[in-house]
Amino acid sequence: MQSARELGAALARANVTLVFGAGGIGLMGAVAEGALAGDGHVVGVIPESLLKRESGNGNLPEVHVVDTMHERKAKMHELADAFVVLPGGLGTYEEFFEILTWRQLGFHDKPIVVVDVAGYFAALRQIVRHGVSQGFLGPADEDLFVVVDTIDAALEFLGIAC
Repeated sequence: MQSARELGAALARANVTLVFGAGGIGLMGAVAEGALAGDGHVVGVIPESLLKRESGNGNLPEVHVVDTMHERKAKMHELADAFVVLPGGLGTYEEFFEILTWRQLGFHDKPIVVVDVAGYFAALRQIVRHGVSQGFLGPADEDLFVVVDTIDAALEFLGIAC
């Protein structure tokens, strides 16, 4: 939670807009809290069906309510200049792999940064290397995203000065 709030606060200090899933729970909610606390600009994108389930953040100045999860991801992709991935559950993995696949297919060339807080993504690194060693992924696929250990390193990679 601390890393998520730290990311939000840093984005606010750097005057970088946060585009996120509009939920008020979990790490995505904590990133938004950090950004909002620092008077940052926050844009939420959420399907109508998840407004109650994800406790949609009612403090957002800009919210796009869409019909489906696919529309949510497409809208977030359209609005974002880069993607920062923090530890999370199945939704986080699903969104990461979709945006990664879109990059592999050439649908975008936006940076993807995975923040390996406390070693959370060690298994992700291992599975990608395994895919390369087994011939299911090419060596270039490992370069589609960057893994860093801290929020500061993620911001540095993206060229965001705080």
